[in-house]
Amino acid sequence: MINVTKTFLPPQEEYNAILKRAWDTGWMTNRGVLVKELEQKLQNYLKSRPLIAMTNGTLPLQIAIKALGLNGEIITTPFSYVATTSSIVWEGCTPVFVDIHPEYLTIDETQIEAAITDKTSAILATHVFGNPCEVEAIDKIAKKHSLKVIYDAAHCFGVEYKGQSIFNFGDVSTCSFHATKLFHTGEGGALFCNDDRYKQMYLHHNFGHDGEDVFEGIGINAKMSEPQSAMGLSVLKYQKKIIDDRKRITENYGSHFCNFKSIQIICLRPGTDWNYSYYPIIFKTEELLLKVKDRLNSQQIYPRRYFYPSLNLMGYVNDFKCPISESIAKRILCLPLYYNLKEKDQNNISAIIKKAIND
Repeated sequence: MINVTKTFLPPQEEYNAILKRAWDTGWMTNRGVLVKELEQKLQNYLKSRPLIAMTNGTLPLQIAIKALGLNGEIITTPFSYVATTSSIVWEGCTPVFVDIHPEYLTIDETQIEAAITDKTSAILATHVFGNPCEVEAIDKIAKKHSLKVIYDAAHCFGVEYKGQSIFNFGDVSTCSFHATKLFHTGEGGALFCNDDRYKQMYLHHNFGHDGEDVFEGIGINAKMSEPQSAMGLSVLKYQKKIIDDRKRITENYGSHFCNFKSIQIICLRPGTDWNYSYYPIIFKTEELLLKVKDRLNSQQIYPRRYFYPSLNLMGYVNDFKCPISESIAKRILCLPLYYNLKEKDQNNISAIIKKAIND
């Protein structure tokens, strides 16, 4: 069986050796030594602003919305994982969808200003498949209209844009460390922000605790545990190997599909140092996608329809027309991509896809 992704697991004895440090103290959560070490090592590795490790990748979005005091409308993308939109609704705000760029697949920055009203408080955009948004244009719009900017950078571990960590953009950036990601803590995530916002975000992720028995406002439990941090520390040392392998796999797919006229492949924004996080292909029709998917499934190969459906069609949001996102969402399929995927399996996947298209 070949799934769309596969969790990278370090040697178990290495994970156990790191976890033993927490085990020996009996300190499993409440920001023990491992989570603090992981935060510092990640900041150094990523060359990013300060971060707060959290127990999943959705809570950083919810905390950012809460801590920034957002209300009313938040302009966002319809092409992302559902957590981007559900976090807005969960925090009592209204998502206002702006369609996406047909090649980069990120929010179309040229349409943002037209969506701004006197109720707009922020822009929440997603760097899709690790492909950056047009951050300079979004920053100008936000400053002009006094809006906050949050970036859902769930797919962006290790991505740099114009020489900067992608996590250095916006008022807040977030990341997912889910087991399916190229860097993971089993389940986890992080929130990145400047020093002037750090304490506020920190308080929100730990019940509002400011010391043992002092509380500064409302908070929630978003703390990362020591076992999660041990996984992150043991995985981090393999990042170069993981990314190099994914690059090899991505280039092999590219050799099959870059000049294949029936398929559109991802177009990276100039200035992007990518992380090879996903390999999406876009078919001419949904019918063709479903035909290919069925052929692959019959061989126990399971790609994934990231992202489907377009989020403007979710039942709990207002009706917005986003024709490009709706079309892309119906026609895009992410192929299997993970550390140590065998070349012969890749070649077989590519051959099945080409045969299905040509039949």
